[in-house]
Amino acid sequence: WAGQPLDLETLYVDDDLIIVNKPAGIVVHPGHGNPSSTLVNALLHHYPELDAIPRAGIVHRLDKETSGVLAVARSAKAHQRLIAQLKDRSMGRQYWALVFGRTRPVGTIDAPMDRHRIQRTKMAVMLQGKPAVTHYRTLHQTEHLSAVEVRLETGRTHQIRVHMTYIGHPLVGDPVYKAGRPGFGTMLAAARHRVEGFPRQALHAEMLR
Repeated sequence: WAGQPLDLETLYVDDDLIIVNKPAGIVVHPGHGNPSSTLVNALLHHYPELDAIPRAGIVHRLDKETSGVLAVARSAKAHQRLIAQLKDRSMGRQYWALVFGRTRPVGTIDAPMDRHRIQRTKMAVMLQGKPAVTHYRTLHQTEHLSAVEVRLETGRTHQIRVHMTYIGHPLVGDPVYKAGRPGFGTMLAAARHRVEGFPRQALHAEMLR
């Protein structure tokens, strides 16, 4: 992985920690199909010392089309401790999402997840999967949509997107997990047009603890 002179919005920096605001459309680290122009490439350009930290200090990630706050370890000690916090679930991660339908005021989704058995790029709720727990709270509702605050207890790949679809409330703009979409068919044509035109899944990582 090599540094590239890319824009990087930094929210906080000290000797051990870098907190960045990742925009939608940016992949976190290089991989198949995305060999460069990732968040890691930008981090290595602005903070070349990250080359000495495993995975350039990345301990958790956000999907390409998810925006928001992400923690990067700048020292080996911080890297070890952040991984430990993720493992013992003491790191809190909170999101905002816009979903189809009218959600309950509060709810918890406790449904194990694993990779889809046929569509290997997707995740799915599976009885023999790894534990996955998501808590949500409704912030605002219209007749057809709900804005929710989501708190992760675990951090499985695509967890919020899969869990909200599982309870019948897929995210607006999600091209992969969109089964159902309650209320979409009864929207006014102009509203349907705007919802269909939303350019990404409506998910933003708004807080880390």
